[in-house]
Amino acid sequence: MSIKTRFAPSPTGYLHVGGARTALFSWLYARKHGGKFILRIEDTDLERSTQESVDAILEGMTWLGLEYDEGPFYQTHHFDRYKGIIQQLLDQGDAYYCYCSKEELEQLRAEQMANKEKPRYNGKCRNLVGPKDGREAVIRFKNPVDDVVTIPDLIKGDIVVANKELDDLIIARVDGTPTYNLTVVVDDMDMKVTHVIRGDDHINNTPRQMNILKALGAELPKYAHLPMILGPDGARLSKRHGAVSVMQFRDDGYLPEALLNYLVRLGWSHGDQEIFSIDEMVEHFALENVNVSASAFNTEKLLWLNHQYIMNSDPAHVARHLSWHMGELGIDPSEGPNLVDMVKAQRERCKTLVEMAAASVYFYKDFESYDEKAAKKNFTPGSDEVLARLHDEFTAVTEWQGETLHQIVVNLAETMGLGLGKVAQPLRVAVCGSAVSPAIDVTLSLLGKEKTLARIQRAINYVRNLN
Repeated sequence: MSIKTRFAPSPTGYLHVGGARTALFSWLYARKHGGKFILRIEDTDLERSTQESVDAILEGMTWLGLEYDEGPFYQTHHFDRYKGIIQQLLDQGDAYYCYCSKEELEQLRAEQMANKEKPRYNGKCRNLVGPKDGREAVIRFKNPVDDVVTIPDLIKGDIVVANKELDDLIIARVDGTPTYNLTVVVDDMDMKVTHVIRGDDHINNTPRQMNILKALGAELPKYAHLPMILGPDGARLSKRHGAVSVMQFRDDGYLPEALLNYLVRLGWSHGDQEIFSIDEMVEHFALENVNVSASAFNTEKLLWLNHQYIMNSDPAHVARHLSWHMGELGIDPSEGPNLVDMVKAQRERCKTLVEMAAASVYFYKDFESYDEKAAKKNFTPGSDEVLARLHDEFTAVTEWQGETLHQIVVNLAETMGLGLGKVAQPLRVAVCGSAVSPAIDVTLSLLGKEKTLARIQRAINYVRNLN
């Protein structure tokens, strides 16, 4: 059997964390078993679906690197097919027109709630024959009333639901447009999806969809329902917990591999291993190792993972993502040090690419002022002489190399009888604007001779104007 999985988001908002994990698990399962992964945009909710949301989903999938083999397919392109299936169900007696008004249904629901009954349609129109001219109607699927539906869930085990607990769901609205539970069944059938991997908030839909598939004589896919992702407070993850949009994590400076690694561990494990390459995820992923219980989102853990990826990934790869963040700060990274060298210099101290970009600005453009605290501590009487001596020594350097520059700083400290910090720190503030930077030899190498000398001279003038 050729494996085929799908990710089927609704374009009513951004690609959120839960959706990204569902896409990842579906993608991994297809890649693990030599199958195909489909992207399907379920856009039949015409009032809420937007092109902006479609674009956000596609952007998120691209950033994560979850390439799809087929699609994106759009359900709004298949309305004729759905219409034909609905007519087929009507013709074979597995669907019927329902003329109950909204007011009638609301009254029914209120009565059921008052009697502490499960709210559901009572089948009033179930045995009517044919449509009634001039009256608006929805179309309902005639769900079996006897026996049970057993979902052989690949994660949770067998889930048994009595058919009498399922009401006759609407498969076509008054205007004729199909509903979710109908379209998803038709698409899974037509696209020959073999494994439906999705959140366990869909468990209530699954037996209904299985019954429609059976009515159509279709082969049932295998189902796997993923546990929910919770916020730190134990409630379902939502906007109030912070960044739940995939692209917000991009904006906050996370590498896509770090987010994928974190998401794969939210509900799945392979021994005690914490860090996985994409290839290792594909190699080891198995649905039977997905946890049954929900997982809590831990931003600190994600931050730790991101730092591991920044430190250990190919610097050229990190630089490619850093470039976008530099652009967000109005900096053209081609007009300064090579970004790969910048990553190597900054990766130990920066946990996110936002931090790295902010910490690298002074390499590409002059700062307007010195950090007040750093200047007060290091630009003391006599520091202008230290800086002037450094300026002279650096001016004479013909090959601008870190080892040579470091030795000049060390030698000057010895010559002037000063601790190394009394030379290196005023120099660091002079060229960076603050007391924090990579090692001074690395900092000077990246800045280059021209910028270094200009900034030292500026600092000399600043100190002398203070006194």
